[in-house]
Amino acid sequence: MDAQNLEKINGILDADVEIREKIKDQVTEFDKKTRTLSGVLNRIHSTRPDQMPVLLNTARPILESCRETTAALADIIPPNQFWKWKDMWSNSLRTAVFSCTLVEYLQSGGLLSLEQVAEILGVKPEWQDRFALSVEDYLHGVISLVNELSRLAVNAVTLGDFEQPIKISLFVKDVFAGFSMLNLKNDLLRRRYDSLKYDIKKIEEVVYDVSLRKLAPSAKQQS
Repeated sequence: MDAQNLEKINGILDADVEIREKIKDQVTEFDKKTRTLSGVLNRIHSTRPDQMPVLLNTARPILESCRETTAALADIIPPNQFWKWKDMWSNSLRTAVFSCTLVEYLQSGGLLSLEQVAEILGVKPEWQDRFALSVEDYLHGVISLVNELSRLAVNAVTLGDFEQPIKISLFVKDVFAGFSMLNLKNDLLRRRYDSLKYDIKKIEEVVYDVSLRKLAPSAKQQS
């Protein structure tokens, strides 16, 4: 290699190191926010239905603060380098997706679309080549939602909320049906999708028990 070529390569390597360090700083901040969110939302398992709105109001400002981090990351990434760097923040982003979808489920009983989650997290369409919410990251977040709801189905009963497992059962079966129509070629995503069957079985067992004991008015419809 000639000196000019080596200097050019060194310049590229130095620029990459600088970008990587800046991304690490923002991902560290993102991790702090998502860990705080997870801690707040973990309290759903010991919160009665009438107290749930207060808990969700605690989580929303933290979710909104994630917009600052996504904007900062979008500013750091050079044009057309999204796929080069995305693995650095994927875990944090998936946790944020999970948190968004869990808050929405607990509020409305519905599932946020990919576009709706992106809007909540402040991810703008014009950042597509720098920072975006990929389909895979969205689906990982939704699978985590189902995992958490299977746990909630059990804990809701201990709190005397016998309707919640039935609502969760209907919701999760609908999500699973949607996943079954997707052509999942990512190995990790496929394995996590397959594991949803165990979540459904766990929820069905809770619903069956509630139905058998006639603890909820709508339980008979699910038995």
